Amino acid sequence: MTIFHNDCSETNPLLPAYNIQIIAAAAVMAEMTKLLLEHLLDIGIRYIEIKNQSATMEFTLAGLTSSAKVQTLLFGIFTLIYATALAANFLLVFTICTCRKLHTPMYFLLTNLSLVNVFSISVTTPKLLQTLWTHRNTISFNGCITQVYLFIWCLGTELFLLSFMAFDRYAAICHPLQYTVIMRKEVCVGIASGVWVTGIIDGAVHAGLMLKLSFCNSNIVNHFFCDVPPLLQLSCSDTTLNEMMAFVADVIFGICSCGLTLTSYFFILRAIFRIRSTEGKKKAFSTCSSHLIIISFYFSSVIYTYIRPSSNYSLEKDKFVSLLYSVVTPVVNPLIYSLRNKEVKEALKTIIGRGKLLRRPQV
Repeated sequence: MTIFHNDCSETNPLLPAYNIQIIAAAAVMAEMTKLLLEHLLDIGIRYIEIKNQSATMEFTLAGLTSSAKVQTLLFGIFTLIYATALAANFLLVFTICTCRKLHTPMYFLLTNLSLVNVFSISVTTPKLLQTLWTHRNTISFNGCITQVYLFIWCLGTELFLLSFMAFDRYAAICHPLQYTVIMRKEVCVGIASGVWVTGIIDGAVHAGLMLKLSFCNSNIVNHFFCDVPPLLQLSCSDTTLNEMMAFVADVIFGICSCGLTLTSYFFILRAIFRIRSTEGKKKAFSTCSSHLIIISFYFSSVIYTYIRPSSNYSLEKDKFVSLLYSVVTPVVNPLIYSLRNKEVKEALKTIIGRGKLLRRPQV
């Protein structure tokens, strides 16, 4: 072994220096590999961040249908509905503001309801029409959160307005002598201001909590607009606080407003049944029948969508039920209140008559 070692040493005098160069080169390669891996890892992290950011910055609305022919048909239908809702509500507001006979607490609240209807249908329908016409279902993250804020604002405001309209009917039928004191101007303005501000606060709370969530699983919203339930199902964050505040809102806006409405109508019906004359009963029923139809239609759809366990949510059914209180109700409200209300119909005839006189050529 010694002879072999000496022979090798004699035949390869530069072997130790060569080994040192190999070790140095290996060290340099290891360092370069480390830097390359760190660079690739940094690029990968940036790619994931960009991918997550792009998913968060944009949502895709599933809409009502994927059929192009059906979308074209729905575009025509919803365009007609939207135009009718705007025209009917603005006409009702103009009629009430123009006719001094309608300057009463009931019609003051009805004016606010018509404004909420215009606001509500304008939050969801224009975007729906755009997606049906262009077949582009994307909506920005900020646009989605804004839609949540505005829609919840309208929803809470309308629920409380309908409740106080029921209270107004209760005061008119059960306490007719004290009605002008109970529903005086200051009270009406306070009620209107209060319901609008409460709706603003409710919408801001839900939208603010939604901003804190992360959406990394999917960006497809199974709805035709951004609503709270479908967005919570997309979140990969803890939604406990969101669900807790949704429950609080359900109690305040749903149960309390529904309870106030039902209590008001309990006393209204009891007072009506005590009226001896048939004519008096008919007049009392006709006074509150329009409002009773509206609240039955509106409350049932809202309660079905929001005030139930989250395990029972079926987004496929919910988005069609949502059409009732987000698109259909704003059209039905002014039509029912105008067609079934004698005072409104007389005021409309007066306005139409004045218009004909103005168009008549001067001799």
